[in-house]
Amino acid sequence: MSLRPLGDHLETLRTDSPLVHCITNYVAMNSTANVLLAAGASPAMLHAPEEVAEFTAISAALSINIGTISSHWADAMLTAVATADQHAIPWVLDPVAVGATHYRQSLCQQLLAFNPCVIRGNPSEILALCGLDSRGRGVDSTAHTDDAIAAAITLAQQQRCVVAMTGEQDIVTDGNNHYAIAGGHPLMPRVTTLGCGLSALVAAFVAARVEAPLGATAAALSCFAIAGQRAGSTATGPGSFQVALLDALYQLTPDDLTTHSQLETVDVF
Repeated sequence: MSLRPLGDHLETLRTDSPLVHCITNYVAMNSTANVLLAAGASPAMLHAPEEVAEFTAISAALSINIGTISSHWADAMLTAVATADQHAIPWVLDPVAVGATHYRQSLCQQLLAFNPCVIRGNPSEILALCGLDSRGRGVDSTAHTDDAIAAAITLAQQQRCVVAMTGEQDIVTDGNNHYAIAGGHPLMPRVTTLGCGLSALVAAFVAARVEAPLGATAAALSCFAIAGQRAGSTATGPGSFQVALLDALYQLTPDDLTTHSQLETVDVF
């Protein structure tokens, strides 16, 4: 399957500035909003059960992140994804540390019943969602990407969605077509919530191209990878890297994305 020029996705995102409803964790709210704004999307952070259905219905996409989950947030998430499913609004699941506790596993199983468009996680989280033994270390992955490619493909096939598995090398698959994306920078894991922001960015790209979730997801991950490389070339540590990453996302052009993306087809036998 040939993906259209990735820059087209960024161009559409910036033209449309899709409204992305994020139910995310306390740690990630500010940084996620800034990532979306830098890329050209419009963020909203609402989690009250009394209003999430109404707001999800007017959003272009929904991003669900279970990082600092609590019971009333879980209720809001389930209401939001049910609304998104009812209105054919694409939504992204970020199953943070899903292997760590039974509560997280149970919640993710309930969320998966409402047909996510994309699942974005690290290798340990993808393995855990597939029912394989991988608890990870909190939000950190203890599994390598190569060990979890088969699980990512299986999960995509089971859920009939796109799975984006991120790490030293990113993998994007819809169960039939598989791509690897290189780039980024070693400082990225030293800045908290970048993965959370990436999941929301995926939601923004998918909102801009609902008909092409695989290409949109690949474009979002490539966007982050290129911006990470550029930020790392000037940063002197995690603090300056975070600022430089936002600037790099803001300065990235559609032509940059098409020309500099390190996207390759993956053959799985």
